[in-house]
Amino acid sequence: MFETGHGEACSVNGVSYKIKKLLGKGKGGYSYLAVKDGKEYVLKQIHHEPCAYYQFGDKIQSEINDYRRLTAIGIRMPKMIDADIDKERIVKEYIDGETIYELVARDQMDPDYIRQVKAMCELLYPAKTNIDYFPTNFVVHDGELFYIDYECNDYMEEWNFENWGIKYWSKTPEFLEYYKEHM
Repeated sequence: MFETGHGEACSVNGVSYKIKKLLGKGKGGYSYLAVKDGKEYVLKQIHHEPCAYYQFGDKIQSEINDYRRLTAIGIRMPKMIDADIDKERIVKEYIDGETIYELVARDQMDPDYIRQVKAMCELLYPAKTNIDYFPTNFVVHDGELFYIDYECNDYMEEWNFENWGIKYWSKTPEFLEYYKEHM
């Protein structure tokens, strides 16, 4: 994690990016909004903090492998620009927009976004793959839904969208409990 975030320089394979702000922290890393030559990117720094409910192997290689897997399946997501294996950093395209989480919290969820995630499922399930359907992992840009994480796993019915993810795509008790704990 970068100490100050804003204005700090960060190198990825010898290319310097200027950190603008922290976008969020996930199970595997910190994501920052970064700038190079006037263009915005997401720079993800892998972390090794414990996660009680998820087991990791080689996190950086998993990110790369998952990106390749989801690209082959045809999931709409940001392009991976670079990966620095030694420093455990990834640079990816920045998709500007609001997350599904933000839209649900403000009662601005459009039913078309559910249709779009189900269309992703129609690609994922035959490929025996699940993604992390938590609403912070999805951004809407110009009406299109993007999966902005690269995490994916072998398909398990209990973790598919219909059995787990949907619980967080509206103001369900599960969503409200999470929202209350993370306000």
